[in-house]
Amino acid sequence: MGRFLNPDNRAFQDVVNSRIYVDKTGLLEYTNSVIDTTAKFICNSRPRRFGKSITADMLTAYYSRGCDSKELFAPLEIGQSENFEKYLNQYDVFHLDIQWCMMDAKSPEKTVDYMNSHIIAELKEAYPGIVPDSVQTAYGALSQIYTETGKRFIVIIDEWDVLIRDESANQAVQEEYINFLRGMLKGSEPSKFIHLAYLTGILPIKKVKTQSALNNFDEYTMLDAGELASYIGFTEEEVKELSDRYRRDFREVKRWYDGYVLEEQHMYNPRAVVSVMLRGKYQSYWAQTGTYELILPLINKNFDGLKTAILTMLSGDEVRVKTTSFQNDMVSFRSRDDVLTLLIHLGYLAYDQKKQTAYIPNEEIRREFADAVEENKWNELIEFENQSRELLEATLDMDADAVAAGIEKIHMEYASSIQYHDENSLSSVLAIAYLSTIQYYFKPIRELPSGRGFADFVFIPKIEYTADYPALVVELKWNKNAETALQQIKDKKYPDSLLQYTGHILIVGINYDKKSKVHQCSIENYEK
Repeated sequence: MGRFLNPDNRAFQDVVNSRIYVDKTGLLEYTNSVIDTTAKFICNSRPRRFGKSITADMLTAYYSRGCDSKELFAPLEIGQSENFEKYLNQYDVFHLDIQWCMMDAKSPEKTVDYMNSHIIAELKEAYPGIVPDSVQTAYGALSQIYTETGKRFIVIIDEWDVLIRDESANQAVQEEYINFLRGMLKGSEPSKFIHLAYLTGILPIKKVKTQSALNNFDEYTMLDAGELASYIGFTEEEVKELSDRYRRDFREVKRWYDGYVLEEQHMYNPRAVVSVMLRGKYQSYWAQTGTYELILPLINKNFDGLKTAILTMLSGDEVRVKTTSFQNDMVSFRSRDDVLTLLIHLGYLAYDQKKQTAYIPNEEIRREFADAVEENKWNELIEFENQSRELLEATLDMDADAVAAGIEKIHMEYASSIQYHDENSLSSVLAIAYLSTIQYYFKPIRELPSGRGFADFVFIPKIEYTADYPALVVELKWNKNAETALQQIKDKKYPDSLLQYTGHILIVGINYDKKSKVHQCSIENYEK
C-alpha cells in the first residue's frame, strides 16, 4: 500500500460512515463492464460539490489490491452483482489528485516532475529490480513493468483539469502536463498497460491540444451525461427518500435545489441536499469558489448582450446557447455562448439538451446570481430593478396603461438585443420586465406551445407573501388586442390550475402591434 499506488479504502469508508450516504456503487457495474475494452477510457466532468472526489475514492476502494473492501461494499448495490467479487480488490491502482499533487510539489511548474518521481519510486518498491534508473517518466515505468511481467494498471485521476484551469496562461506548464497525460493514457503503448482509466474534473477535455492527447476518452458532461447521468448527483427519488427520512418539505427542497435535468432525470446537487437535510435551513449552500471570480469579468464584458441573457434567466426564462464553440478552458472566450457554456460546466446554469437552452436551475443558484450582480453593482441593473418594481406595482394597482408603457420602455432600453418576431420573443421581454417578482413570487410557470398560438405566465406568490400579493395569470398576443388575450384566459380557464390557491388572482392580457409598435394591456380580477 502506498500513497498513490494501491491506496487503502479509508477515504471511502469515511464517506459510507457519514450520517447521510447515498449509494452510487451502481456505477461500478458500468466500469466493470468496460475494463479491458476500447471503452475503458472515461472522463466524467461535473461541477464542484457534485461528488467527484467521492466517486474517485469509491473506485479506488473497490479496485485497489492494497485493501480488503468486501465488508465495505457487500451491503451496497454493487454487492448484489454476480460479478461483485470478480473485480473486487484485484488490481494495481494509481489514484492521483492533481490539486493535492500540485500543492505538495509547491508549484505548478514542479507538479509533473513530482508525480513522475513519486510514481516511479512506488513502482520500484512494488516491483523491485524491474524499473531501471534510466527511466524518468511514470508511463515509461508502467510500460517497463508490463513488458517484463504482463501486469496492467487502473489509473484514477481526480481534479484532472486543475492545471488546465488554474494555469491557463502558463504555456510551459500546460505543454508538460499534456505530454504527461499523453504518455500515460494515449496510444497503443498505454492501451497495453491500462485496464481502466477514469478522469474526473470540472471541465471537459480541452479542445485542440488536450483533445489530441485524450481523444480516445468517452466524455460524460453536464451537456451530455449519457448512461452515467444518474451518478452525476442525487436523483429525485433519492432526494424524496431523504426528505421523508429527515422530515423536510420535498416541495421546498425541489424548489431550492432541483433543476439539473440530465437524460430526462432530475438531478440535485449532493452537497446542498445533505446540508438542508442536516441543518433544516433552506438557503444557498453554494460555496463561494474562485471560479466565479474568474467569470465575473467575462460577464462584465457583455459579449453579444450577455447581461441581457443573464437578466432573462434571472427572471425564470431560458436562453438559446450554442455549446460547440467553447474551447473547454478558462481563456478562449469569443462570444456570449462560450461564457454561458462555461457557466453550465461550473454548475451555475443548467442545460436543456433537447431545446439547446440554458437556464438558472433553482432558487439557490438564482440567489447566488442576484447577490453577485448586486455586489458588483451593474449600473444598468440598479435602474432596471427600479423600473421592474414600478411595473409590478402598476400591475398590482391594475393600471393597464402604466403596464403597457413600462413593458415598452424595458424592451427598448434593457432588452434591445431581443427583436420581436412572434409571441415567444415578446415573452422573453415580459420575463425580464417582471424580474422584480422573484422577491415575492416563485419562478413563473410557463406554457409555450408550438406555433403562433400563445405564451402565458403564471406567477404564484411565495407562502409568506400570499396575504399581500395576488397570483398573476398573464397572456400575450401578437397583432391582436389585449381584450382577446383576456378572453382566451377566461375561455381556456387557465386559472383553474390555481383553484387550490385561495388568494386573490389577477388576469393580465398584453398585446403588441407590430405595425404601430405599441403595447396594449388589460387587467381584471378573476372571479372564481
